[in-house]
Amino acid sequence: MSTMANVLDTLTVEGTLYERLTDDAVRCFACGHRCLIRKGKRGICEVRFNQGGKLRVPWGYVAALQSDPIEKKPFFHVLPGSNALTFGMLGCDFHCGYCQNWLTSQALRDPASDEAINFIHKMTPQDMVMSAQRTKASVLVSSYNEPLITSEWAVGIFKEAKNVGLMCAFVSNGNATVEVLEYLRPYLSAYKVDLKSMQDKNYRQLGGVLKNTMDTIQRAHAMGLWVEVVTLTIPGFNDSNEELWDVARFIAGISSDIPWHVTAFHKDYKMTEPDNTSSQTLLRAADIGREAGLRYVYAGNLSGRVNEYENTLCPSCNEVLIKRAGYIILEYRLTASGSCPRCETHIAGIWPEDASKVRLNGTGSPISVY
Repeated sequence: MSTMANVLDTLTVEGTLYERLTDDAVRCFACGHRCLIRKGKRGICEVRFNQGGKLRVPWGYVAALQSDPIEKKPFFHVLPGSNALTFGMLGCDFHCGYCQNWLTSQALRDPASDEAINFIHKMTPQDMVMSAQRTKASVLVSSYNEPLITSEWAVGIFKEAKNVGLMCAFVSNGNATVEVLEYLRPYLSAYKVDLKSMQDKNYRQLGGVLKNTMDTIQRAHAMGLWVEVVTLTIPGFNDSNEELWDVARFIAGISSDIPWHVTAFHKDYKMTEPDNTSSQTLLRAADIGREAGLRYVYAGNLSGRVNEYENTLCPSCNEVLIKRAGYIILEYRLTASGSCPRCETHIAGIWPEDASKVRLNGTGSPISVY
């Protein structure tokens, strides 16, 4: 067993999201893999394991922590201009070859990520809330690695956060179960899901199943969570017109009010063959989203090169309601009720109660917590 595993295994508690079976086996419900884990073995994520017939799960540390602009998550319809204290642990239930957070997500799976042991910082839920208050964050977000596999830790933090009036959110691959969504629902307000492809063969290449993610988007929306969807658009992998239409129609079939973000791939980790995504590809994808009936479509992470797709427009009169440059809010024109001031169309989202307090012309940069 590696040194990292020895350290991580001490930073655990007995989990909640599992059932005990015969012969000291357990069934984990934290993600869509629903791993059957026998005594002494680990789940696919590597960080949830069976010790003596009980499921041990991550607790009491972070491997990434900073206060980000909420637009970076990306949430474009949740408290614009606010800070989101974002935390992550180690491990993932997928093994995406293009992962930009692979040092933390592939811990215990890829030896090249062993240096992530140096990122471990012990904390309590109370410490996390204090960090949020110190950085003037309005939202606490579980992200960076896959938060579903550390849901018990997230809920431990979110309970404390809700007590002091902070909003809580997940940024996830969407490989969820009914059980984990019901477990999270009392604490979450917003859920960002990566819809990586509409081809199951692509999902299986990444370590997942397409249907699980599709079901999660539908269930989260039906539960009343605010949902935004991101598709990292990768040349030759998921950027054909046919596939982009399939994504857009699927989202629109749930609700035309769900924002869809199409974002640019860049060469990283093990995926260095495709070209970096061009702004023309993002504009083509965004145009498809609008044609499919989505009311809020955004082209991300190529700021200044995607025309109006950085901004929130009124779907009725096309008025610019929120003008952005990257993660910076330049103009905010929604009314206190979250409506267009020109035609009074209500804009779906979670908006600040006092529009005058929306921070304009911020730095758009993260705030270090340590």
